[in-house]
Amino acid sequence: MNHDQLAYVLINPYTIYKSRTGGVIARLFTRTALDLVAARMFAPSRELTTEYANTIISGENASDRRIQELTRQYILDNYSPDSKTGQPRRVMMLVFRGEDAVKKIRATVGQIEPGRGPVGETIRDTYGDYIVGPDGQIRYFEPAVLAAQTPEEVEEKIKIWAKHAGDDTGYLDNVVHYPSRANVQQTLVLLKPDNFRFPSARPGNIVDLISRTGLYIIGIKVHHMTVAEANEFYGPVQKILPDILSKISGPRAKAVLEKEFGFALPEGSEKTLGQFLAPVHSEYQFDLIVRFMTGHGATEPANAASEKIVALVYEGPDAVNKIRTVLGATDPRKAAPGTIRRELGQDILVNAAHASDSLENAKREMAIIKIRENNLKSLVEQFYHCQL
Repeated sequence: MNHDQLAYVLINPYTIYKSRTGGVIARLFTRTALDLVAARMFAPSRELTTEYANTIISGENASDRRIQELTRQYILDNYSPDSKTGQPRRVMMLVFRGEDAVKKIRATVGQIEPGRGPVGETIRDTYGDYIVGPDGQIRYFEPAVLAAQTPEEVEEKIKIWAKHAGDDTGYLDNVVHYPSRANVQQTLVLLKPDNFRFPSARPGNIVDLISRTGLYIIGIKVHHMTVAEANEFYGPVQKILPDILSKISGPRAKAVLEKEFGFALPEGSEKTLGQFLAPVHSEYQFDLIVRFMTGHGATEPANAASEKIVALVYEGPDAVNKIRTVLGATDPRKAAPGTIRRELGQDILVNAAHASDSLENAKREMAIIKIRENNLKSLVEQFYHCQL
């Protein structure tokens, strides 16, 4: 029997609004050890919401039926655009793949159980609520996330979301409302390959640290950067590397030569050495960057790609500077305490995340990695051998 499965988790609008997304992601990575293969933001239309909600009711067990009815009404009330203002809600879909994926996701998400204390074992233990009053009536119902119970249910429901993935765009322009004079910006964050070498809480921790900025996630994509994309993405870096590295390699080369030969080199020789070594040193360093991001060297086939990154688009007032501040200096050793790179970075290359340094670069970089691309639909069609 083939146990290779897809499983999805829908992070509810309230969970996203309360900046609990990072905690949910961290729990999913560490508890399931599954491969994240797709991620997409939705602003569900009434059509999508209704179609999805209509799949919730099944079975005849009275207890299950009550939870299903609550869940169905929750979806209708909280996923579709606000009935008064028409403002869309943000929902994040994460798709995982692996052996017995559905069972592992279900165990990590947990059940909705009245009277269950906040023991913290599952996502719903930690972030969900099911409050019943003394009269037996439901006072509050928040399941935190939604997930399917069986492989058959996953297939049925993920096809609905994939079918609508082109309409309910994965890049949520004009979804969040701001004061009229707010300096609203959109910027890109890349969670680098070192976050996905083994299952860990790192991706979720980064999202959690960024949440302190008060910015909104309006786009997310799982991406495998190609060599061609990396060459273009880091092209501006390649241009300035010789100048930067000449100032580093010259003094280092001078110190090594003086130690090796036992005599002092003339003053100013470090400049000559730096100019001589800079082209070779910069080519080597640029190849390291491309290899780290793609798994392949800068001169290897253009479409080669074997490393995973997760791209996120954040929106809000002064987004570029806020993200750069919480990210920290490029060198983790020089980054301020509490910043992402200080907490999770290793060195200048392996430093956890990238963030655009300007609005112009944010637009350029988003275009390179095709942040608006709908790869959820193609994934579902390929896995289930269907046409949506």
